[in-house]
Formats: sequence, C-alpha cells, structure tokens
Amino acid sequence: MSYAGLQFTRRLATLLGLLCSLVGSAAITTGLPQARLVPGGIAVITVGPSSGAAPEVFHDGHQVLVVDADSQWQAIVGLPLSIEPGEQFVEVHRAGGDKEKRSLIIESKLYATQTLTVEPKHVDLSKKDLARYNKESKRLAALFNIFTANPPSNLAFGAPVNGLRSSSFGLRRVFNGQSRNPHTGMDIAAATGTPVSAAAAGTIIEANNYFFNGNTVIVDHGQGLISLYCHLSRIKVSLGQHVTPGQTLGMVGATGRVTGPHLHFSVMLNHAWVDPELFLPAVSNSE
Repeated sequence: MSYAGLQFTRRLATLLGLLCSLVGSAAITTGLPQARLVPGGIAVITVGPSSGAAPEVFHDGHQVLVVDADSQWQAIVGLPLSIEPGEQFVEVHRAGGDKEKRSLIIESKLYATQTLTVEPKHVDLSKKDLARYNKESKRLAALFNIFTANPPSNLAFGAPVNGLRSSSFGLRRVFNGQSRNPHTGMDIAAATGTPVSAAAAGTIIEANNYFFNGNTVIVDHGQGLISLYCHLSRIKVSLGQHVTPGQTLGMVGATGRVTGPHLHFSVMLNHAWVDPELFLPAVSNSE
C-alpha cells in the first residue's frame, strides 16, 4: 500500500470513529476478556456507571478501550511485555474535566526462551531487505496508532483457525544464535490452505506482504483493539472491507520468516501486544 493509501486509511478510520461517537456506544454483547495482571496481560477496571458519559482512560500515553458491560464502564487495559512489575497507574478523564489515577499492581512473569533455525537471509539482512524492513516498520507503526472511537460489540473472540495452539506468546526468541524481540503472538498449527477466519467483526486496515510476517491481514475492531494474521498463503480480503466474525480472511501458509506452515495470530490493545489466549475460548489441546 502506498503512503497516500495509508493516509487515506487513517483519515477514513478517523471519520468513522467520529461518526460512531456521535451515535453513542452500545453495550457489549459478549463477556470481557480474562484479566491477568502480568506483562503481556490485561487489566479490567470499573471506572463508573454507564448511566453517565463514557470517560477517557489512558495508560502509558495511549488511550484505552472503554466498554459498557453490566451497566458499568469498564476500561480494558493492555499491559505491554516491557512493563515493569510493581505499581502502575492509569488516568481516568471524566466529562467536565475531572481526572483521577487508578493504581494497578503488576506481577512478574518469566517467559521461556525459544531457539529457532531459519534461513540466514531472515536474520542477517541484506541492504535491500533491511531497507524494505525499515519501510514496513514505519507503515506498521502508523497502522497500530489507529484509534477509532466506536468500541467493539464483542470481546470474546472466536478461534481464527482450528489447530494446536502453542504457548509461544512472550517467548524470548533466538534465531540462528542471535537474540531477537519476544514473540508477540500465538502460533496455531494447521496445514497449508486451511481457511483463516476473522476472530471478531472489524475493518481491514492492511492486507499485504511483509518481509518477516509474509502475507498479512490486520483487522481494526475499534478503540485500539487490533488483530493480526500472518504467514498466509493467500489473502482473501481487501483494504477497507468490513468483515464479520468467522469470515474467511485468507489461508494458512508459510510465507515470511517461518519454519513451517502455521498461523501467527496476535492481538494489540492500546498499543500493547497482549496474550491472545485471554480473548479466546479455552481448548483441551492448548500447551
């Protein structure tokens, strides 16, 4: 997607958000995600009765998803993997200008280390590949900053593909002996060509090929809640398209930096990658 196209997408998301804010926020129809006060987890904070106007809530400089659940405004706060254990704060801004701080106690969590061997070109990048990666990083940063005002109506995601889920979120990854950033998603094993579904309703804000992620689809669910689907063999949706829960986004593949076919599924909440497991129904074969 060109820079002009990206700017159009961001303007479109802003306009949609403004329109939605004028008609108000409906109560969510399905339950809240699991709360887990650890790096990469989620905090659920009651911030007042929903009979009044929805407050704005901020954490680490990013606006937080606020939904109406059980007649209460609930702030759903993503806790980044880099967050320090101990006391943290969120800011609640109410109509009329009143502000308050809410305290959170974050527990420590030790994530394992995973050692992988991949093609050398995906670790020691050529000048051409490095330039491509840097360009893609800027594009992704702009996409991940999108915040549409309308909240999602459903916070209980459906599984994007049936398969064995790895517990790989947060793993400290070592590629060909070189340490890299922690794994920010869940890997789900499935055969090439298996359909990949939207975990919840939303708007396609990216459908493109990336150096590391391969064929990638990104869905904006509203108010900073974003899902990411990577390594697809085929993409079946287009930019700006609205998708419904369970709608096919593409097919499982092995594009990008991978060791075999699978779906990499990530969830971002207020600019923090969080454990997708907290949004998904439990399965007996989780590891």
